[in-house]
Amino acid sequence: MYQKRRPHYFFIYFLVAAISFVLGWQAVSQGFLGGASVDIERDRNIENDVSSSDIDIDLELYWTVLDQLDNYYVDEAALDEQNMLYGSIKGLVNSLEDPYTVFMTPEESENFNTSLEGTLEGIGAELTVEGYSLVVVSPLRDSPAERAGLLPGDIIFMIEGELASEMTLFDAIMSIRGEKGTTVILTILRENLKDPFDVSIVRDTIDIESVTVEKLDGNIVYLSVNQFNDKTNENFGKAVSEMILDEPDGLIVDLRFNGGGYLDIAIELLSYLLPADTEAVVVKQRGEEDNTMFTDGNPKILNVPLVVLINAGSASASEIVAGAIQDHERGVVMGTQSFGKGTVQEVDSFPDGSSIRMTIAKWFTPDGRNIDDVGLIPDIIVEITDEDIENEYDSQKEEAAAYLLNL
Repeated sequence: MYQKRRPHYFFIYFLVAAISFVLGWQAVSQGFLGGASVDIERDRNIENDVSSSDIDIDLELYWTVLDQLDNYYVDEAALDEQNMLYGSIKGLVNSLEDPYTVFMTPEESENFNTSLEGTLEGIGAELTVEGYSLVVVSPLRDSPAERAGLLPGDIIFMIEGELASEMTLFDAIMSIRGEKGTTVILTILRENLKDPFDVSIVRDTIDIESVTVEKLDGNIVYLSVNQFNDKTNENFGKAVSEMILDEPDGLIVDLRFNGGGYLDIAIELLSYLLPADTEAVVVKQRGEEDNTMFTDGNPKILNVPLVVLINAGSASASEIVAGAIQDHERGVVMGTQSFGKGTVQEVDSFPDGSSIRMTIAKWFTPDGRNIDDVGLIPDIIVEITDEDIENEYDSQKEEAAAYLLNL
């Protein structure tokens, strides 16, 4: 299954309002930001290829309830057959209680697909669902959410005064999204704070640079990887090619607040840092042998001392990179404990435009570690204090640079 050009497994997180949806949501199903195809494209179209199943379900109760609604429900105009079908499928998928497996209507699928490309307007925050709570995985760098002070782990309790947990998925999406210059008020629950508080966020254009570069004192190069998308490998490679000319004495790869992206892009990035044919990740699918995926190409910065920065906003693909670096002792992982997202999703699209995003595998680090719901523990823990935030001082970045200078 895993060919030279790897399938675009996508780690489902959702850039709400910045990039359109919320991952995992109460009874109406869940979440987004991702999908993948197997062997072919990112979306695998299903052309009426209904296959047999070992599941034996007596649907008599379903048809009885449907008949009752059709004959006796008071608001006959509300009995929209298509909506009832989609609602039934969502309930079926939701019964798995997997926040990363979701059925989406054609309208939701279209909005989701739009979220993966181009420049959007919103607040710029990646979200997930824990229990029935809408939780911030990470605000995007230099986004309205970050500027407003949202932090990883914050729970969005209310949106414009309405309980988020009582909204349908689409209502939550549309309540947070909005045009540049408009304002949304979120009520936040934060650990260690007794009372909820309101955050007013002015929506803006969200244009995400996948990789940014900075040269630090002491001939240290700082590469901030903000997403694992189609542009990341090209941008990272360009930055690496430029930095080689300066023969750097150290490299910082910053994966903080990076909620993930495509699996194959993470491996392509690792191919710059690890020897060719090095184990990068192990993917385990139902009914199949474990698939170990390897780096390829010629690493251009193999001997440059390395620090990888992570925090609670580092998830999925970020954790694959950091976990491989840690297992192979290629460099030092520094910062705080990562999010803990150890599953893989793919997307299948149906002829009517609807789609299902489904957990199809678990992934493990090269040493066989399962980080799902646990996260990675840095080799060197460096906390960001309230005083650091107030003074706009990045103690983790500074500590990483100091570590490299002292080698």
